[in-house]
Amino acid sequence: MMINSYTHTLFIYVALPCEAKHIVEYFKLKKQITVQPFAVYLNKDICLTVTGLGKSAMAAAVGYTQALFCAVNPALLVNFGVAGHQYFNLGDLLLMTKITDFESGRHYYPSSIFSLPCATASIQTVSTPVLEYDSVALCDMEASAFYESAIRFVSSEFIFCLKVVSDNQYSTIDNVQSKQVIEWVAQHTEIFVVLSNLAIRQVELKKVGPNFFLMKQLLEKYHFTVNESNQLKAFIEKWDVLTDQKLLFIDDMTPTNSKQILRWMESKVRAVDFYL
Repeated sequence: MMINSYTHTLFIYVALPCEAKHIVEYFKLKKQITVQPFAVYLNKDICLTVTGLGKSAMAAAVGYTQALFCAVNPALLVNFGVAGHQYFNLGDLLLMTKITDFESGRHYYPSSIFSLPCATASIQTVSTPVLEYDSVALCDMEASAFYESAIRFVSSEFIFCLKVVSDNQYSTIDNVQSKQVIEWVAQHTEIFVVLSNLAIRQVELKKVGPNFFLMKQLLEKYHFTVNESNQLKAFIEKWDVLTDQKLLFIDDMTPTNSKQILRWMESKVRAVDFYL
């Protein structure tokens, strides 16, 4: 089968083979033998890449696989792997909301609009393993490079950095075993099912427009005349074109009738027109 015959919606990047093993088996991913620089595993929806350790390896892997395999926009890009922390429990799964590159001092803030079934934390990325557990953030060797590369291909809300705590001040990095990492990953299978479903849903939304369901809900909840329905549809279509289908949220107002909604929608479109 040709490698470009699939339309992958979820890209997972891990540094180590033990981080990949359970995911590959659970989703029945097949190794892509025509790819030489990295170990890449595929099914029709998911592309998983074992990047190797370090920032340069991660950056290269993201750029390489996005150029070779990504045909769907927006796809979800996920960095998953183990990381150390001062006191978090071994095996805990956390979603990163702040990523810091230790060497450059740059900070990144993934801004996902999706809810995931795990706690959140911050992480700092270093070039060499840290043996002292004195930081309030988790510590790894790839996250900042992943984010810096991923943001070139998708917007921030489609970028996820998930880490399982593998070592802390009570059980140091020297005690981390591949078998234990595989077991920890297996305990968090649910997160990959959620991400896979989110990725597929985003593709479906893209086909009808991300604001289609908002329009449908408004038309069902409020009384619109035929003319008002056409106006609403026209405003939303124009918004999609001007903003490249940015999601609309109506929670900044509490409308009571169709006319208020139309005025709100008109103001949103005019504001975009003005800034363009």
